[in-house]
Amino acid sequence: MADWGPVVIATVLFVLLSPGLLFQLPGRGRVVEFGNFQTSGISILVHAIIYFGLITIFLIAIGVHIYTD
Repeated sequence: MADWGPVVIATVLFVLLSPGLLFQLPGRGRVVEFGNFQTSGISILVHAIIYFGLITIFLIAIGVHIYTD
């Protein structure tokens, strides 16, 4: 049995938290910008911290596991 939980969670969070794809925090002109496809260094840092926090919660604190045969 393979545990696909970490792979699925990491992939989904990576796609959703890519700066500029869905939202960018902080934006260039506003605090939050949606769908602008541009990014900055501080935005990459903020999204990396959010990603690390969420992946830690899902994988270590909650312990998400998806088993396949």
